[in-house]
Amino acid sequence: MKLKALVLSDHESEFIWDFFDAKAFAGVDVMISCGDLKPEYLSFLVTMIPAPLLFVRGNHDARYENNPPEGCIDLEEKPVVIKGVRFVGFGGCKSTRPAANHYSEREMSLRVLKATLALSLKKGFDVLVTHAPAAGLGDGDDRFHEGFETFVKLLDKYHPHYHLHGHQHLAYSIGSQRILQYNQTTIVNAYNYYILEMEFPDQSHNE
Repeated sequence: MKLKALVLSDHESEFIWDFFDAKAFAGVDVMISCGDLKPEYLSFLVTMIPAPLLFVRGNHDARYENNPPEGCIDLEEKPVVIKGVRFVGFGGCKSTRPAANHYSEREMSLRVLKATLALSLKKGFDVLVTHAPAAGLGDGDDRFHEGFETFVKLLDKYHPHYHLHGHQHLAYSIGSQRILQYNQTTIVNAYNYYILEMEFPDQSHNE
């Protein structure tokens, strides 16, 4: 089974917003925002591309509380099924600052624990969507761009086919990679935007 995804994070593309070309996004089945994008940008996308848009919050997305992206699906801490594929999301970055969408390692662990029952009822998930990366898997060298160990544990426990994340801009460091492989999981940095042809075994899950 294949699913064509438009994945995005951290930078509003001029090509999309100012020079939108529907042909470039023909056949997209789902759009996934990994955070730090203006709500107006996401609402624009969902009106221009006939596909659902799932989102998590980045560390700059406190504005979503009063101005959520219209027509989009909040993926935080709950599984959502699109065309038989199970998605779950956890937004925010690793930080001890007392600010919205900033979480310590312990706080993120508690968020994941809260979602465990829902994940068990869905028998796991196929795609993990986060703003911050997993520790050591596409994260940065500075403390503010460190990834979460909790996400590594999630990957080790559930073996999802994909982990999509943002936060770490590809220009931040030499050698930054769009795609990494970790055991059975393909890890994709969604910075700016990227068309991802996802493949899954031929099994579907109830929505």
